[in-house]
Amino acid sequence: MKKLIVLIVLFISGNFIFAQKYMSKTGKVTFEASVPLFEDVFAQDDNNIVVLNADNGDIASVSVVKNFHFKTKLMEEHFNESYAETGKYPKTTFSGKIVNFDKSKLSGSPQKYTVQGTLNFHGVAKAYTSAATIYAKDGKIYMTGGFVVKAADHKVTIPKMVMKKVAETVNVEYNYVLVKQ
Repeated sequence: MKKLIVLIVLFISGNFIFAQKYMSKTGKVTFEASVPLFEDVFAQDDNNIVVLNADNGDIASVSVVKNFHFKTKLMEEHFNESYAETGKYPKTTFSGKIVNFDKSKLSGSPQKYTVQGTLNFHGVAKAYTSAATIYAKDGKIYMTGGFVVKAADHKVTIPKMVMKKVAETVNVEYNYVLVKQ
C-alpha cells in the first residue's frame, strides 16, 4: 500500500523522476477544528508521505485519511464514516510549489517561504497558500507550516446536532524532515 502511495505522489509530479529529490514517509500532519468549551477536535497522521524536488521547489504529499487518529475512538469513527467518508475518499493529496525556493540558500537558520498548491480532500480540489519555515541541517531539509481550510469548501457537512461543537474552519499544520533520495 505504501509503495502505491509513493508511486501516486511521483506520478502527480512527473518532473520529480530525474530531479534532486528529498522525501519523508513519516511526515506529521495535524488538523484541529475545536471550539471553546467543548472537547478538542484534533487528529494527527504520522505517516504522511511527502516528496520535494529540491531543484525547483515542487512538492507533493499524500495521506491515507484513516491514518488520522483522534483522542477518542468514537470521534475517529464519526470522522471516517460521516465527515471524511474514507470508504469513498481514502486519500488526501497536496501538490504545489515552494515559491522562490533555492536549496543553495538553505542554512541552519529557519527561513520563511510561501507554499502554493492544491489540496484534494473529500473529492474536492482547492487551491491554498501556506506560510512555511524551512531550513537545512545535517543533510536533511526541515519544513513546518500551516493553513486554514473551510470544511464546506470540501463538501464536508457538519450535522446540526454537533455544529456548535465543531469549528467550520480547520487549522492544518505539517512538520516534515526530508531526506535526500
